[in-house]
Amino acid sequence: MKALIFAAGRGERLKPLTDHTPKPLARVHNKPLIQYHIEALMHAGITDVVINVSWLHQQIIDFVTELVQNSAFRMLNVQFSIEPEHPLETGGGMLKALPLLDDAPFIVVNADIFTDFDFSQLQTELNEALVNVVLVKNPVHNASGDFGINHNQLTPKTSETKTYTYAGIGCYSPQILTPPFDDAVFSIVPYIKAAIQSSQARAQLHSGYWHDVGTIERLDELNQR
Repeated sequence: MKALIFAAGRGERLKPLTDHTPKPLARVHNKPLIQYHIEALMHAGITDVVINVSWLHQQIIDFVTELVQNSAFRMLNVQFSIEPEHPLETGGGMLKALPLLDDAPFIVVNADIFTDFDFSQLQTELNEALVNVVLVKNPVHNASGDFGINHNQLTPKTSETKTYTYAGIGCYSPQILTPPFDDAVFSIVPYIKAAIQSSQARAQLHSGYWHDVGTIERLDELNQR
């Protein structure tokens, strides 16, 4: 199985850090965020990784290229999906990366999160489903949540159901992206919602540590822990 790391974002809320450093290279206890994800994927036996890049992309390419020269990472096979200066968002980025991911389900992880999630616990046997996403308890900055869950089925967010936050981790079938595509830049969220409507979306809960590194304040908080 392959994995796609979303690393193309501009990181507007992490300015001024991201004026000169791409968000995936923001450091937590002196290690870039993207390295934590690469190590976690390798720990789960995932060694084929695609990384989509855009803003200051050469810094990410150089860092990862140097990383795989280390003997501990030499079994890693990394490919880069290079996007325009303005990123294609999650849906557009996934679509552009598909030729590198083969015609099989693949793991997705957002580069701007920090978590102890064990990727070997991710349910990757989709069968008839199009997606399985990981949900976490709602953080303060997303108190209303994104989705519900009912017996491992992903459900819409409603006022009557308990909600959770999408962790930025999941297993996706390439078939979740169905044409026509009106624009090269689009989010994956409407396609997840369409899979919910057709009862082809699953979910699992992660009760361990998860932190969204979306702002300077959250990055500082993480480094103070």
